[in-house]
Amino acid sequence: MTPRSASVNEELRRRSRERLLQAALELVGERGYDATTLGDIADRAGSARGLVSYYFPGKRQLLQSAVHRLMHRTLEEALEREPHTEDGRERLARAIDAVLGLTVHHRVLMREHMAGILQAEGFVQCPEQQRLAELLRDTVARRGSKDIDTDYPMLRALLMGAVYAALVPGAPMSLPVLREELFERYGLDEEMGTPPDPEGAEEAYDPDLSRFFAPQSRTPKRPADRK
Repeated sequence: MTPRSASVNEELRRRSRERLLQAALELVGERGYDATTLGDIADRAGSARGLVSYYFPGKRQLLQSAVHRLMHRTLEEALEREPHTEDGRERLARAIDAVLGLTVHHRVLMREHMAGILQAEGFVQCPEQQRLAELLRDTVARRGSKDIDTDYPMLRALLMGAVYAALVPGAPMSLPVLREELFERYGLDEEMGTPPDPEGAEEAYDPDLSRFFAPQSRTPKRPADRK
């Protein structure tokens, strides 16, 4: 038998990691964090249990990477949807609405994600999180920021705070109120973006997460590469 080339092995590893990320999102979304084991995730992904540990230190880190993938691909879809625009204010409005919309379509996942960040492991720096950061930094830059290193962390903090406020059990804040506050802070017009609407939310939303984990190689252009 001819040994597999390095490129083939790399592609197989990439696909295995993709399947684990997708399985983590699906299972935690269905059952919750505590009711999902690493063995469950490996089984859903069709992978060996030991392979999970090869890619991720533990279940919490795996879930954070998976949710960061969900976030950055959701954000990417919102920013690039038709009609395409380079207008910084419209793109920021889309970014805010996309993140707030995650609290409607993926309430369990986002709640578990926020809880996980407050655990001892803290905030996971992973490729998925780095891509999310790139998109948000680019959005801030296109809006005309003169100090991205200050304005990006502020936007991130405000979005995380809004997500937390929308998901507090027993006392959630209304999404329209949170949206209005963020839009006012950044001087955005109400008609910009696409407001997340809990009423009939599933009608215009594709729940199939496989589109975020396509098996073929995908190397999205980084913001700096776009002309």
